[in-house]
Amino acid sequence: MFKISKEFSFDMAHLLDGHDGKCQNLHGHTYKLQVEIADTLHQCGAKKAMVIDFADLKAVVKKAVLEPLDHAFIYDENSERESKIASLLQELNSKTFGVPFRTTAEEMARFIFNRLKYEEKLAVSSIRLWETPTSFCEYSE
Repeated sequence: MFKISKEFSFDMAHLLDGHDGKCQNLHGHTYKLQVEIADTLHQCGAKKAMVIDFADLKAVVKKAVLEPLDHAFIYDENSERESKIASLLQELNSKTFGVPFRTTAEEMARFIFNRLKYEEKLAVSSIRLWETPTSFCEYSE
């Protein structure tokens, strides 16, 4: 079994409604995302001796994660406050992305993992998501 990983970067805004600190306010992060793939090597063809072509991995992550999330306000659809902010931003033609959970680093890492593994059918073994240069969450099954 081999493991390969690729790192990505994207910017996103959010807030944590009900948080007892400054993260209750609208703010943004430059996230660093590390996608780890664990699989056997392709045995033949153009991808022989590769787990996955890094260019192919980049294309999938770009489509499934970066394009919808980069420079968006991500919000918890279950939060009335966050949904109101999203509605105003949508009226102003700003990019938003709603999810049915609180937008913590932990939940975002799990969301990205599930999206890549189950929707995009990648052999994802773990996701690391840095919210700041010194703080990250790792998610794996």
